[in-house]
Amino acid sequence: MDSIKKILGIVWMALAAAILFYGLKVFGLPKLASDHQEDVVFGSIIVFILLPIVVGGMAVFGWYSLKGEYSKENK
Repeated sequence: MDSIKKILGIVWMALAAAILFYGLKVFGLPKLASDHQEDVVFGSIIVFILLPIVVGGMAVFGWYSLKGEYSKENK
């Protein structure tokens, strides 16, 4: 079971990187470069608020899972 947790830790970290790339490329940067005020506000919220929370949380969860913090031996 611990090996599955470690593999899923790698998956979570890869998913965090993919969300960061996709979020910046599709939602964030094009909206920030837009001429419309509502697009700039939406892009700012995505880039500066939502992406750090989502990507940071997934990356930390994946790192802890990869390091074995969720194994029964650490309890």
